[in-house]
Amino acid sequence: MAIGLVQKEEESLGHKVAVVSRSFGSTSNEPWEILHEQNCSVVRVDESLDDTALVDGIRDAEAIIIGGHPLTGSVIRSCPRLRVISMNGVGVDHIDIEAATAQSVVVTNCPGTNANGVAELTIALMLAVARPIVSGNRALQSGQWGHFPGIEIAGKTLGVIGMGAIGSTVTRLASCLSMNVLVCDPHVVPSAIEAAGAVQAGFEELLTSADFVSLHVPLSGTTAGIISAEALALMKPTAFLINTARGELVDEAALANALHAGRLAGAGLDVFTEEPPRHSDLIGLSNVVGTPHMGSHSIESTTRASVMAAHNTVLALKGEPPLSTVTWTDSNGSQRARTTGGV
Repeated sequence: MAIGLVQKEEESLGHKVAVVSRSFGSTSNEPWEILHEQNCSVVRVDESLDDTALVDGIRDAEAIIIGGHPLTGSVIRSCPRLRVISMNGVGVDHIDIEAATAQSVVVTNCPGTNANGVAELTIALMLAVARPIVSGNRALQSGQWGHFPGIEIAGKTLGVIGMGAIGSTVTRLASCLSMNVLVCDPHVVPSAIEAAGAVQAGFEELLTSADFVSLHVPLSGTTAGIISAEALALMKPTAFLINTARGELVDEAALANALHAGRLAGAGLDVFTEEPPRHSDLIGLSNVVGTPHMGSHSIESTTRASVMAAHNTVLALKGEPPLSTVTWTDSNGSQRARTTGGV
């Protein structure tokens, strides 16, 4: 039964769960089965709704499984029965954690589920900018032939900023491709970096030494704009920037200027400050390879995230510890938010 853009999936006497994520359960029935086995009453709510319509669909929900749709404080405060916000993915910068914490709402996410997918796209973007694969294919499709010189990545230095699940996987894959890897992450002990076959480096040292710089940190007050005009000026003019984390980590105007002026060789970008990037100066530059925030869009990553999001939801509703929490209740009964390093 359709209610505007809210689709009613199942009636039951159990917990009401609102799913505001197009990708949830799109590659496997298992996530739905996990919810149904716990007698949850599930409604699907369209991600394209504005906040007013969104509240109409989720107002009575005890749990929300959210995708990339912003979940504002006003929306959270409009849901008096809400107990759980379950991110169907890793990043939670689009969720008002403070508002959730103030209402004792548990926030969960799915770290590691997208590590392979995002890491593989990171390597693919490195190869695509090192060897002009996109322009070569475009020329071939238009009936042309020609000379498309590039560089090999073997023997080059990759600088990984943030060594969480994704950064660690990128480090491993790059090492298998005979790259030298530098890692900058104050949250990771040097022995772990060395065990991964990499070398610890400071931020400025990494920028000045790397042939490729790849970003794998979450968006926060301390990481926003980390790749500034000053940071870009430290990079080699032959270097490439790869960003599969969050667009807001980079000063995009400064990056466009550096690329246009030849102060940087190129960039591989899966994320942008504005998505879709309708007004970005980066779109159309010949030395930029861009993709539409698709790092986690492998069938395997989508399935893993959906299954974990479903488990997190039912565990939290049952009063049991979720598999991963962004907020938790401390010994005084107060909600706290978790601080993370790399992603």
